Amino acid sequence: MGSAGAEPADKVAGGKDPEFLSTLERGLRVLKAFDEDHPEMTLSEVAAKTALPPAVARRCLITLVELGYVGQHERKFLLRPAVLTIGSAFLASMQIEQVVLPPLQGLRDQTGDSASLAVLSGAEILYVAHVSTDRRFRVAAGVGTRFPFHATSLGKALAAYLPEGERAALMAGAPFQRFTERTVTDGAALAERLNLITQRGYDSALDELDYGIVSVAVPIFGRDKRVIAAINCSTSTTRISQDELVRTRLPLLRAAAGEIEASLKRWPALEASLRP
Repeated sequence: MGSAGAEPADKVAGGKDPEFLSTLERGLRVLKAFDEDHPEMTLSEVAAKTALPPAVARRCLITLVELGYVGQHERKFLLRPAVLTIGSAFLASMQIEQVVLPPLQGLRDQTGDSASLAVLSGAEILYVAHVSTDRRFRVAAGVGTRFPFHATSLGKALAAYLPEGERAALMAGAPFQRFTERTVTDGAALAERLNLITQRGYDSALDELDYGIVSVAVPIFGRDKRVIAAINCSTSTTRISQDELVRTRLPLLRAAAGEIEASLKRWPALEASLRP
């Protein structure tokens, strides 16, 4: 038994577990460095983007090449299709298709909108499930897509229901990046918006991430009544007004959210994996 007030055995300097593998963290950091704007990078570019010493970045890249997750084309490195097995393992093991996709597909079929489920990942939302339409948006979304929480209805629906300390930590990033003239970037204004969400139970965004996009989102709660995810309907402003979207989609979203919450009670592993 430890003495009163002693540090927990699993804490070390910086709050990391003593079993934390910095080598693995660096390798994952290298994998995550590749994105839409950086599909191919030289060693020096990878080192700069990951803030790793070139020698460390080189060892990570060589290891990832050997494992088949990274390829090399002339002097540049790029991801290989094998990286998809990491994400597909989550989708398969957590029964996403059985639990989440049917309600989202129902929303899409009833409304003609895209429908998504996302979780918070730091100061961003991460799409875990997405059902699209044949309509094209300048800002594309899909499983694995990330957007800043403050510019999306999904993100604000999630942030509004966080415990006080977690919400404060998230809000400490204000002022936030502006994407359009309607993006809420001011901390006080955003806090007021989050408080409104907890009163009415949803958020709706119009032209906040990009022009021409309107959406409405509701939270998903776990068995302990803590927010774990959010779902939304999203479409073009040329199809429907914001007021009409909220009026017609909100009852459908709440029904879908209830269906997902009921299913999560039968799949506790999935609920645990979605938690912040």
